[in-house]
Amino acid sequence: MDDPITRREAIKKGLCLSGSLALACAAGWPVHAPSEAWALKKEEGFLIEGVGQAPGYSVQELTEKVFDAAGGMKRFVSKGDVVVVKPNISWARAPNLAASTNPEVLEAVIHLAFNAGAKKVRIADNTIHNAERCFALTGAGMVAKKTGADLIHPRSSLMRDMKMQGHRLDIWPVFVPLIEADKVINLPVAKVHGLCELTLGMKNWIGGVGGRRNALHQDIHQSIVDLARFFRPTVTLIDAIRIMVKNGPSGGSEADVAAMNRLILSNDAVAADARAAGLFHVAPASVGYMVLAEKQGLGSLDMSAVTLKEVIL
Repeated sequence: MDDPITRREAIKKGLCLSGSLALACAAGWPVHAPSEAWALKKEEGFLIEGVGQAPGYSVQELTEKVFDAAGGMKRFVSKGDVVVVKPNISWARAPNLAASTNPEVLEAVIHLAFNAGAKKVRIADNTIHNAERCFALTGAGMVAKKTGADLIHPRSSLMRDMKMQGHRLDIWPVFVPLIEADKVINLPVAKVHGLCELTLGMKNWIGGVGGRRNALHQDIHQSIVDLARFFRPTVTLIDAIRIMVKNGPSGGSEADVAAMNRLILSNDAVAADARAAGLFHVAPASVGYMVLAEKQGLGSLDMSAVTLKEVIL
């Protein structure tokens, strides 16, 4: 087996090396190394909050308007890109239970990526429940069929040991589609969580790796920050159309759900999570991983550090 490599080394060398990645190449996947500019470029921070107020408003239209306010999807996706969308579809729950990313938001993001010129769009998440059941019940499978996106089934052949170089995580198996894409859009649903209070954008990366999840839950706040530093998405869109306010992260009852009718889009992962925390009346400074992420340079809890816009539909 190859020695584990860092994300930077993967970018420099290309990803079709051997082991799990060689299997991906043999399966016919084109492998694209993210550019150094995408991996390392520091942009001015922005945060767009979309609010659906009109009765019967269109979730798809709200998603489009939020991206328009940020300069359009073409700001993030270029012609010929392979784009991976990372939703939270870990639990085999229907969309109304808010355990998974809203399929209407997922569909809208995929359409926008294709319209911006993406060559391929892939949906990737390492689910907790059986993947086929998750794909069916969350609506992700139907979205893939409607849009032409590839729905990637998590399996051991698509995991690759990589050097996280984190404060806690060193070498860990990573889900290949997320590191071989040109652009990655993080698309979590907003929920409460029994161990870390809230699961939002940064926590969503636990579904981007393999290995022992119970080990990640030890010192969970630093684990979340290590993963967020490693993945560094192109942009984060937090789905808060329906949020889980009790019994997270899996829920199972409509009594656990509140309608917020909001979307939060940002290139600052910390600011996105901090803004979403307010929907739960939680102070960001009380959430361990948010504080650690700011201290370790991943973004800002201070909303004055980003350009704020509100879109109302």
